[in-house]
Amino acid sequence: MPSRGRPKLLRANRVSYSYGSHPVLQEVDVQIPTGGLIGILGQNGSGKTTLLKLLAGLLKPSEGSVTLDDMDLAGFNRPKLARRLAVVPQETEIPFDYTVLELALMGRYPHLHPFELEGPTDFKIARQMLAATGTDHLEQRVYRTLSGGEKQRVVIASALTQFAETPTGPNTGLTQVLLLDEPTSSLDLCFQLTTSKLLTELNLSQNTTIVLCTHDLNFAAGLCRDLVVLREGEVIAAGPTDTVLTPETIRAAYGVIADVHCRSTSSHPTVVPISSQ
Repeated sequence: MPSRGRPKLLRANRVSYSYGSHPVLQEVDVQIPTGGLIGILGQNGSGKTTLLKLLAGLLKPSEGSVTLDDMDLAGFNRPKLARRLAVVPQETEIPFDYTVLELALMGRYPHLHPFELEGPTDFKIARQMLAATGTDHLEQRVYRTLSGGEKQRVVIASALTQFAETPTGPNTGLTQVLLLDEPTSSLDLCFQLTTSKLLTELNLSQNTTIVLCTHDLNFAAGLCRDLVVLREGEVIAAGPTDTVLTPETIRAAYGVIADVHCRSTSSHPTVVPISSQ
């Protein structure tokens, strides 16, 4: 993927992965630049979520390596890695009646010593991240009573609390990476727009590097500066959104004939599916 002059932060280097005897990814190269906002696209079964888990260090490649600032993820201890990488899954199921504030505080665990309890600084950081995601008014609500959009923003807040070293935010000088799996899958149109705005603000104001998997081509087109497109575990296109998101790429990745154009009211491409091949 073109770097546009920015240093590489997170890399998948000729990564392959198999579930048993079933290959899912085959020699995939992906380069995530510092401050990037990257979308990973592809059909069901193309390897999107597996690639995201490899980038997060949740899976170990069968072949190849994943590096953060040129260091293999296998060389990081889990708390140190959690201060740099945070994952927002497609769904977060909580078995107990945790409040929103309690869930946000879970992101502080990488900063605590064994058996150490959260202190005033941790509470302050958690509340600031809830405010940053527009959910601070929900802090005493039970998490599982929230709407889908509210839950998504609370989980993002919890992820952000992993990064902050102080109440004023990250102070390590190191870029943090937020990885999201289908962040709008259960959201209505209004919450999709809210989520897109939130991620853009995090990327621009806090220099948070963002990588997300999505089935929604128009969501990716409106949010992401760069795209990676997978088909059957291989990268078939990667680069700036306006050059990657073409009728030819969509047809190759999805087997769908589509129009791609820019409307006068929008600066990003709009995809209109027409028919399957």
